[in-house]
Amino acid sequence: MAATLSELTGDYVLDPAHTRIGFVARHAMVTKVHGSFHDFEGTAHLDGSDPARSTARVTIRAGSIDTGVEQRDQHLRTNDFLDVPSHPDITFTTTAVEPTGKTDFRVTGDLTIKDTTRPVSIDFEYTGNAVDPSGNLRVGLEGSVAINRKDFGVTWNAALEGGGVLVGDKVVLEFDISAIRQNA
Repeated sequence: MAATLSELTGDYVLDPAHTRIGFVARHAMVTKVHGSFHDFEGTAHLDGSDPARSTARVTIRAGSIDTGVEQRDQHLRTNDFLDVPSHPDITFTTTAVEPTGKTDFRVTGDLTIKDTTRPVSIDFEYTGNAVDPSGNLRVGLEGSVAINRKDFGVTWNAALEGGGVLVGDKVVLEFDISAIRQNA
């Protein structure tokens, strides 16, 4: 039987085997490139009775970026984009959590990319909870947010012959989260 929201209070860690942190960006004005990061860690304290008291912190290893095309991934790791040698981590730390519906929440926090920190608000949907075969209580959340990559110092681009640019400014960050409770 699934736990009620108030019964979910506790400390959690992201399960990297069942969590996806991804992104979508426009390419050449005509299509979208989808990618994800494979190396990350995150912790959260969920307060089911008072969600405003919940907190989270996520660290993403920028070098783990994967779009399925190694040449593009190598370019994304350079100073033109993420500058992985100088800025190996992307971080997010909550500053506020507010319910926006029965199972929806707006999580606001500080997103840092390339040493530039900006506030972002991510809308999440609580997708449920279950006890897995190992006896772990898991919670699921899905969310996304659109950011302007230039706000974080990611400004490289190339003009296209017919007009427009190679890489769109808008990047949608996507979060499909499975978190495991560490204690009650």
